[in-house]
Order: sequence, then C-alpha cells, then structure tokens
Amino acid sequence: MEVIQQDVCKIQVAILTASDRSARGEREDLSGKVIEEVAKSNGWEVAYYGIVPDEKETIKAELVKIVDKLKADLILTTGGTGLAPRDFTPEATLEIIHKEVPGIAEAMRMESLKKTPHAMLSRAVCGVRGKALIVNLPGSPRAVRECLEVIIPVIPHALELMQGEVSDCGTTPR
Repeated sequence: MEVIQQDVCKIQVAILTASDRSARGEREDLSGKVIEEVAKSNGWEVAYYGIVPDEKETIKAELVKIVDKLKADLILTTGGTGLAPRDFTPEATLEIIHKEVPGIAEAMRMESLKKTPHAMLSRAVCGVRGKALIVNLPGSPRAVRECLEVIIPVIPHALELMQGEVSDCGTTPR
C-alpha cells in the first residue's frame, strides 16, 4: 500500500475488532493487524487495540469508552458489517454516534464494487461522536486495506473540521 505523505498532527487511532472467534482466541485477528500496520505507516499513533465478541451492547460500550474516556480521534472497527445473524457493528455504531457521515461508507462501497459485487452487501456506517470519527471497516484483511486506501486522504481534514480548527495540521486534497 502506498503511504500518503501528509503534514498531519499525531492522530490517535483506536482499533476495535468485532469477532466471536477472535474474542475467544480461536482465530488470529488479521484485519485488526492490517489496520494497525496502515495506521502506523501513515504516522498515526495506535492508542488502543481491542477485540470484542459480536454482541451489540458490548460493541456499543466499547465504542463509548474509547471515545468518551480514552479520547481517541479515530476509531476504526473491523468485522460485523455483513448480513450474518451476529453482525451488529453498524447498529451499535448508529446508536452511539451524534452525526452520520455517509459519504465515507459510500466511497468505500463504491470503490470496493470495482473489485467484487459482494461489496454491495456491506452495511458499514461512519459517524461522529464528540470529536471522534468512527469508521466501520469490513472483516476481511484485503477489504480492510482496500477501504483504508480510499479514505486515508480525507481523514486528517475530517478530524480538523470536527475539532473546529482547520489549520496547518493537515492538507486538503484538490
């Protein structure tokens, strides 16, 4: 993945994986590790990395803790965005955000559709809670990487806008 060089303030990233099997230690969390790798390669600080089971109330509680107590700037979730009976990440996210940011999820789906028709099954959402941006990513390591490539250019500017301080902290693509 090409690293996008930007003049950005240190972004505090939290990674939250929603997976029953990973939470039980039965499967390695490869998608969360991809998020961590991409975040670090872009100069962002990984301030939190957690794995929770696919339970809506647990996901909600963890997202609220990450934003309200840990004060992360960007929360990247992976898993739980599909149609399986225990996929609840979008519902959990929608219940705790203050504003939805549909363009980010739409951009990820639009670009992913160029690679697979399965992208139209994604129910990922993105939104704002306080001064934090929450982005639901798919559960597949490859899809996570592809979606991050789409959204990375807008993240610094989005965070600046949310904090009401557009400054020299990031760059706006033109």
